[in-house]
Amino acid sequence: MALTVQIDQPGGPEVMKLVDLPVGEPGPGQVRIRHEAIGLNFIDVYQRTGLYTLPMPLTLGMEGAGVIEAVGEGVTHLKVGDRAAYASNPPGSYSQARVLPALAVCRLPESIGFDTGAAMMLKGLTAQYLLRRTLPVGGLQPGDQILWHAAAGGVGLIACQWAKALGYELIATAGSDEKCQLALANGAAHAINYRTEDFAARVREITGGQGVKVVYDSVGKDTWDKSLECLRPFGLMASFGNASGPVPPISPAVLAPKSLYLTRATLFTHIATRENCQAMADDLFDVVGSGKVKIHIEQRFPLADVQGAHRLLEARKTTGSTILLP
Repeated sequence: MALTVQIDQPGGPEVMKLVDLPVGEPGPGQVRIRHEAIGLNFIDVYQRTGLYTLPMPLTLGMEGAGVIEAVGEGVTHLKVGDRAAYASNPPGSYSQARVLPALAVCRLPESIGFDTGAAMMLKGLTAQYLLRRTLPVGGLQPGDQILWHAAAGGVGLIACQWAKALGYELIATAGSDEKCQLALANGAAHAINYRTEDFAARVREITGGQGVKVVYDSVGKDTWDKSLECLRPFGLMASFGNASGPVPPISPAVLAPKSLYLTRATLFTHIATRENCQAMADDLFDVVGSGKVKIHIEQRFPLADVQGAHRLLEARKTTGSTILLP
């Protein structure tokens, strides 16, 4: 048995209940992991509210770290007793222990703690596929300017540091002066408070009127139109979240004046194979292990206070990463 956060219907934080559920044995291609720490992500809010529709009852959570307790038939890259971390479908990490597909579960290097592992897998792999795989025409070279919204969040702070390590000039946006300072302290070249400044005008000023090669946007509705203004011809609009609400339907014609490209990227298409997932995780482990990227865990909650954690996250009052402790 394991304490588990479950919902029976979509709704606010109050629909999350702590229940004791059987864990079971792993089947072929699965492992059972006992969590030491659990990651909190905005996708959990989307699933809880019903923006992303999933079968009920549902255990939330896409990210965690802990110790492998049992290994199913056919699993060769993990063994009982291994330290491991993952970002994986289906949801279910808001629990003391769970069974899940082994494909996206990676052995965690001894040099990386469980708290860091739980805080970095979904967010770090997201930064990896965006900065390394979701690229404009001709790719990105050192010195190129990019725009990153919500740069003081969990993904954003990793991206600020990683972009600097790659030599990119990252222009950050955030919702307060304090968050802007945090982005700058983590490697952003410029920071814009989008609540008090016109970020499109500032981007034009910073880039000498040229615009950026790519915009990475997890905010959605509130930043969409001005983000398109920030792009140079043949630029890429990379949408990967909807923190302010989903983007309304658009006509492809809005991309025509500058021949822009648009993608709605997701992590789980990138980690759909064991080879891809491991290669991306190795890249993440390397950059964290080198010290070029530090994982900032700014909020910790006991699993029993998951409602409070969601309220803070949904109010966009968190910075860096948040973890739940079972």
